[in-house]
Amino acid sequence: MGSRIENFSIDSTTPRETAQFWAEALGWRIVVEDSDDDEVALQPHAGSPEAGALPDILFLRVPETKAVKNRLHLDLRPDDQAAEVARLEALGARRVDIGQGTDVTWVVMADPEGNEFCVLRTLTEAERAAQ
Repeated sequence: MGSRIENFSIDSTTPRETAQFWAEALGWRIVVEDSDDDEVALQPHAGSPEAGALPDILFLRVPETKAVKNRLHLDLRPDDQAAEVARLEALGARRVDIGQGTDVTWVVMADPEGNEFCVLRTLTEAERAAQ
């Protein structure tokens, strides 16, 4: 008997606002909210290629703010890295330096709550074809 990942849980002092950022960033939908906004869940839209294939993302209210670098983070693979970074910045993300240096192919960003994530380089046509 095995297990599968049901969801990724992300602590947040503002679950509703953090979930809204990620819903817009990923093009997902908010599917679960409790009346106090202590838990807010995201899923891919029904009928999308990701629906049923990816775990949900669950945002849970905690009293403390983020203090150190994440031990686990999301990597996003965009069709156009520069355009995606600009779009995410317009949604409220910001670039952050966690010691990655200047010669890397990804951009480290933080969501409005301060959770780091990476925007990876765009795949070449050959890399896309090989997938």
